[in-house]
Amino acid sequence: MIEIKGLSKKYGKFTALQPLDLQIDAGCVFGFVGQNGAGKSTTFSILATLLAPTSGTATINGADIIKQPKEVRKQLGYMPDFFGVYDQLKAEEYLDFYGASYGIPAAQREKLIPQLLELVNLSHKRKDYVDLLSRGMKQRLCLARSLIHDPAVLILDEPASGLDPRARIEMREILKELKNMGKTILISSHILPELAGMCDVIGILDQGKLVAQGTVSAIQQQLQSEKIISVKTFDVQKTIAFFEENPRITKIEVLEEGKAIQFLFKGGDEEQQALLKTAIQKEIPIISFSEMESNLEDVFMEITKEVEFS
Repeated sequence: MIEIKGLSKKYGKFTALQPLDLQIDAGCVFGFVGQNGAGKSTTFSILATLLAPTSGTATINGADIIKQPKEVRKQLGYMPDFFGVYDQLKAEEYLDFYGASYGIPAAQREKLIPQLLELVNLSHKRKDYVDLLSRGMKQRLCLARSLIHDPAVLILDEPASGLDPRARIEMREILKELKNMGKTILISSHILPELAGMCDVIGILDQGKLVAQGTVSAIQQQLQSEKIISVKTFDVQKTIAFFEENPRITKIEVLEEGKAIQFLFKGGDEEQQALLKTAIQKEIPIISFSEMESNLEDVFMEITKEVEFS
């Protein structure tokens, strides 16, 4: 569906996007995550044929973004991170204007617009003026606008930015429905947990470079050479003294007002089992011993830190 080969963008000596190679299958929800300025919007603008790349190219459903920009625009719907709305237009008039711009006949627009408003949960606002809608409603209306010509691909740049928790949930549910409709979706955010629950695959961008790609769980496993172990105990000092002797253990911390400890452990399940067995044999007063799930923000920071200092 989407094939990117050596795509890059430079502004003088500044490199906004380092050569990017990527393939995204039809029906996939792919999430780009990265800090502001990481290259997400640059990538999306190039794919949407709004910005010329310095090198490389990409195809969307077989259409080349450089050689066939008009065909590419027929294939995709683009929702930028900053979008404008026209004052003094009602929600249905706003969509009608864009439908006419795409050459959709009036009779077809009359049937299509109510369907789109229902999809984005705005049927009750169809007669309301756009500039009076809440931010979340404007976001959903902009999403409906990007769907007006029934594109196969959606490019959504920070669609949940600035939304309250309820509006984020509503946006997430709409994206799930679009996925069920078979749309291929590219979505970006600077918050990893925001994308984790809705994307099949994520790519982490840092300083214009794709530094990790895969499912969230795969990326976590790739980075977790050290696992976080939490231990509750009746005797913290005795427990710490035991674990300090193990070369696989680092960064021991005391938690819960001296009733538990946490440390990093290098090793798999078998090594954990052997560690716990030895602790029991040594009569270390352990109440519980468990592996903690790594925080997604910590995963993101670990990846970008490696790039920054490499």
